[in-house]
Amino acid sequence: MEQQDVERIARATLKELGLTKPDLMIMPVEGQPGHWRIDIRGNVNGPGTLRIRCGKGSTPQWVREQIFNQYTA
Repeated sequence: MEQQDVERIARATLKELGLTKPDLMIMPVEGQPGHWRIDIRGNVNGPGTLRIRCGKGSTPQWVREQIFNQYTA
């Protein structure tokens, strides 16, 4: 899964969770293929950082589920 795919899914999921215009920085975790770090800058209603795993064959639903579960934990 490419960075732009992760960003698109993250934005849509966070919008569902009430963040209308999240300020995101998404980057791969160095040395860990298929691992991504999502920084939500200025977020006061939830976590500032999410970490997800996705690689070849991962579905958007799997990525969405990880974001949703971490954000609401």
